[in-house]
Amino acid sequence: MREQDIISMLSKIRAQANKFIIDKMADYGVHELAPSHGDIIFTLLNTERITMKDLAGSIKKDKSTVTVLIEKLVRLGYIKKERDAGDNRITYLSLTQKGTDLRPMFEDISKNLFETVYKDIPKEEREALMKSLEKINRNFSDI
Repeated sequence: MREQDIISMLSKIRAQANKFIIDKMADYGVHELAPSHGDIIFTLLNTERITMKDLAGSIKKDKSTVTVLIEKLVRLGYIKKERDAGDNRITYLSLTQKGTDLRPMFEDISKNLFETVYKDIPKEEREALMKSLEKINRNFSDI
């Protein structure tokens, strides 16, 4: 194994997972969403409403990236934004009914994705892999 093979493999897995998600969403007739919207919608499916700042922290993306993703989701009718009555600087996000209606699709795609990812991998191997990936992630966090 060459050292660069690990990064290459991670990149291939990410691309395959994204294609899997896009294909499954297409099976549901959803073509306008990207995998990058998933963290936002998933968070809002599990939180009634959240501020932009808290959402960015929760999904570990910078606020400018989240803002671009949110604007598209608002334009598509999945999310609504409302200003805090007492502090106009605070914006709350919540799902519209169209966004809430994505729950069954999200649950099904997640279930299928995890079944595909973990097929034929024993629990002990999954745990060891996760520990190694966490170490790699920490290495980048230390930079």
